[in-house]
Amino acid sequence: MPPPVVSSVSPNQGPAAGGTTVTVTGTGFTGVTSVRFGAKSSPAFTSSSTTKITARTPSGTGTVNVTVTTSGGTSTQSVPFTYVPAPSLTGLSPAEGPVSGGTTVVLTGASFSGVTAVEFDGVPAASFTVDSSSQIIAVTPAHAAGPAAVTVTTSSGTSNALNFTYTAAPSVTGLSPNQGPVSGGTTVTLTGANFSAATAVQFGGVAAASFTVDSGSQITAVAPSHAGGAAAVTVTTPGGTSNPADPNAFFYYAAPPSLTGLVPPSGTTAGGTTVTLTGSDLLGATAVEFGGVAAASFTVDSSTQITAVAPSHAAGTAAVTVTTLGGSSNPVGYVYLDTPVLVSVEPDLGPADGGTVVTLTGNNVAAATDVQFGAVTASFTVVSPTQITTVVPADTAGPVSVTVTTPAGTSNGLTYTRLAAPNI
Repeated sequence: MPPPVVSSVSPNQGPAAGGTTVTVTGTGFTGVTSVRFGAKSSPAFTSSSTTKITARTPSGTGTVNVTVTTSGGTSTQSVPFTYVPAPSLTGLSPAEGPVSGGTTVVLTGASFSGVTAVEFDGVPAASFTVDSSSQIIAVTPAHAAGPAAVTVTTSSGTSNALNFTYTAAPSVTGLSPNQGPVSGGTTVTLTGANFSAATAVQFGGVAAASFTVDSGSQITAVAPSHAGGAAAVTVTTPGGTSNPADPNAFFYYAAPPSLTGLVPPSGTTAGGTTVTLTGSDLLGATAVEFGGVAAASFTVDSSTQITAVAPSHAAGTAAVTVTTLGGSSNPVGYVYLDTPVLVSVEPDLGPADGGTVVTLTGNNVAAATDVQFGAVTASFTVVSPTQITTVVPADTAGPVSVTVTTPAGTSNGLTYTRLAAPNI
């Protein structure tokens, strides 16, 4: 019998561990005694005809020649079978990312040909591209926080595992202090969660002058210079960036506050008058004072307006000031007034049709805003802090109460009698 002839083997490659079922074709396959892959015999084979053998590969490495032996001899043709090693991983870059997934990771290693899967803890990568036999670009799927074993699978098997760490996004819950000058330089303590491995701290989009990660829940940062106003503070880690919409803004004050006006400009010594202060750089106000006495309360409406309630104070002019971390404002005078008091009305009677010029004498009437005869408003002129001249309005006959009103209140009433004309 002539020796057998081997013409092909299909498939012509398989894993180094062996176990691949291949079909060997050729001629003279009568009485086959062995099928060899290099120096190793197939652990199992079946000769289904004189031209076809089904064999299972032994383990091996590299490219080997497939031979068939019968009683007529051994084939001598060069028919290769290539052992493909299982893939191996040597590196991941980056090796961590957010739990939401979406991180592009470069996998390096060997034997990446014919990759069928890239998995993160058994979860398929969102996508992957085999760049070469030693590099794969994969996009991470979503995963719970913590390490995830990354593996690559080919027809030759599954690689060793390398850990990719999933990190939860950081969150900022507090700043201390929460304001400072536009020139920067304020040391600020940030509190929150998931600060480990922080790569950036920003104030309104501007990188902190420096920062130190004290723990997973605390960072010490130095505020950079910045335009005036509120600046959202964010922390970035491989897990993502904290939410800038969190109510944790650092306020930059540009200069000491300034005051331009008070409405009303005066009120009673008892306090309680609501006063609107206007000016600039009023945000972050820490104090509003009337003559050195703290306002009963105040609300910062905007950078140009504060609403304050005047405290009680002795009569006279009190300097109103606003204080922020930037300093204290210029003073603006607020006049405290005693309640007006009427002492006399001269003359105290006149015709019912009005028109009589009357002199009102009393105290604290300089800031008069209204003179009334009964319920009727009269025209008037303030002559001095103790005297007003007024014209009696036309009205029906009879006695009426005359009063004077100032921002400090309304005076006592004195009687003025209007005489009806005689009926002849």
